Amino acid sequence: MNPDLQRLQPYPFEKLRALFHGIRPADRPHIALSIGEPKHATPALITDSVQRNLGALASYPLTRGQDALREAIAGWLERRFRLPAGAVDPARQVLPVNGTREALFAFAQAVIDRSAAPLVVSPNPFYQIYEGAALLAGAEPRFLPCTAENGYLPDFTRLSPEELDRTQLMYVCSPGNPTGAVLAQADWEALLALAERHDFVIAADECYSEIYFDEEDPPVGLLQAAFAAGNTDFRRCVVFHSLSKRSNAPGLRSGFVAGDAEILRDFLAYRTYHGCAMPLHHQQASIAAWNDEAHVRLNRDLYREKFDAVLEILQPVLAVQRPQAGFYLWARVPGGDDEAFARDLFEQQHVTVLPGSYLSREVDGLNPGRGHVRMALVASPEECVEAAQRIRSFVETT
Repeated sequence: MNPDLQRLQPYPFEKLRALFHGIRPADRPHIALSIGEPKHATPALITDSVQRNLGALASYPLTRGQDALREAIAGWLERRFRLPAGAVDPARQVLPVNGTREALFAFAQAVIDRSAAPLVVSPNPFYQIYEGAALLAGAEPRFLPCTAENGYLPDFTRLSPEELDRTQLMYVCSPGNPTGAVLAQADWEALLALAERHDFVIAADECYSEIYFDEEDPPVGLLQAAFAAGNTDFRRCVVFHSLSKRSNAPGLRSGFVAGDAEILRDFLAYRTYHGCAMPLHHQQASIAAWNDEAHVRLNRDLYREKFDAVLEILQPVLAVQRPQAGFYLWARVPGGDDEAFARDLFEQQHVTVLPGSYLSREVDGLNPGRGHVRMALVASPEECVEAAQRIRSFVETT
């Protein structure tokens, strides 16, 4: 067996199951705020397209995807991130993938040169796929703490020149999971300058980019920032997007990577051997989704409604603020013991939240997730309000 498999840590939800082992929760309906799985209805334009195109099951799909899908993605990128028409070449700078999770992992396997003592940098807290991808690519993970003091954004200045020289890949999540923090244009420009100076690839996980609260101020994306900074061929830049959160279609397993044409050329070669082409009926449904914004705006309206209601209930008793974007609340817990908070809340109120320490690693004595819990406001508005009321009752009586 690959010895690097032994370096993988248990997934957060494995730890959560172990934490709850043997507990008999209160006899009331369970409400899960632990998993970031959207529960809003999948738009009919997606489900209808899947059904109409089931005849495509008789054909093998191409790994590079249909021309029409890549063109739809390129057009969406240009509209959403205010890029000029033709800025994204659908033939060379776009590649469909089966969701961001699969692609974020596979990307490291393709780009890392394990003979050169590589570093893979990521935020902390972080999506655990980044760490697993680094370890199985033969790299050393390097975590940058995201705390209230630095606006929950990774502080790239913490990396020494020697570490930057060893860095081959830097994962960036904006809007962040779990904090909801968003990199501004200036932050991206500083990172782009480091990548140019030290020759590493930026992998921007932007799967939460379409859940935000101000319609006039959507989160800035890496390709948008690169183009504005004069990097019009997106050198060293690759972005990852998905329909899971944007279009409430996590089961479709549809996303894309886009950016540096040379990197994507080699990533396509890797994926051709990997055998991970998107089914044709999913490609057709994805074309419909990327070409429609009405359902995405309605989705944001529903999240705004839930955040308004839940924060009104929780802010009097918990240290929690509206994030810049995304659908998570990153709350500080009274007493600072996030595991005890999650365990006792589950037992007494049958509400599940995720301890923040499960999403982080301790570095130099600091686990930046400790003392927090992540709440995913993915359930119906009624369930989210009910969960918030139970959490408030729990806090007020303990």
